[in-house]
Amino acid sequence: MEPVYRTIIGLARTVFAAEGLKFTIHGAENIPAKGGAVLAVNHTGYMDFTYAGIPVRNVKRYIRFMAKKEVFDNKVSGPIMRTLKHIPVDRAAGSDSYKAAVAYLQRGELVGVYPEATISRSFEIKDFKSGAARMALEADVPIIPIVIWGAQRVWTKGFPRRLGRTNTPISISVGKPIAPYEPAADLTAEVRSTMQQQLLELQKDYEHPAGEYWVPARLGGGAPTLEEANRMDAEDAAAKAASRPPGSDDN
Repeated sequence: MEPVYRTIIGLARTVFAAEGLKFTIHGAENIPAKGGAVLAVNHTGYMDFTYAGIPVRNVKRYIRFMAKKEVFDNKVSGPIMRTLKHIPVDRAAGSDSYKAAVAYLQRGELVGVYPEATISRSFEIKDFKSGAARMALEADVPIIPIVIWGAQRVWTKGFPRRLGRTNTPISISVGKPIAPYEPAADLTAEVRSTMQQQLLELQKDYEHPAGEYWVPARLGGGAPTLEEANRMDAEDAAAKAASRPPGSDDN
């Protein structure tokens, strides 16, 4: 029993109801009732992690998310993140967070990972980092692909948050567990391909008004293409690196 985590989940559900969010969930039965697993989640908005936890509660389990160290450094969110046993990721010492995640998996926990590493401004599936696959291999646990669609309408990079009563529909697809296998690059490619297919399936039954900022260019929306978004991310990273004083780390 984790009373703090349960309380926060209850508060989140109250907020979701106040916002009028309408969830459609496919494949919740693919969440294992016990044992470790890497939950690979696509990343389109700042609230993804709260929605990813919904299907997990069908078997009354909790996710330990890997999150930026800055979130743990915050005076408000930091104590909460530590109490919920989430995992801080320090880019200057990435091996520590990796080892912590593997230890959690070996103890039978569910560890949430964003393989894209950052929010996809195109709302398409970006290239994946190999960390999720490597953790699954080392801990000998499956990877469960989770795709969320509609979260970007609530709050995403570069646009105002919409946390009022918007009645936004949000679709969630939980894929079947993928057993780990070598090489990690092939496993990573399979997880990404699976999640791309899940995304296409979710989008079939979702209304996408032409020109809307949250709609992918592929569907007639105003979002940048994946290539354009990647270029924007590269420019942002270069500008951030240029603004750091000499000798500073990459936090």
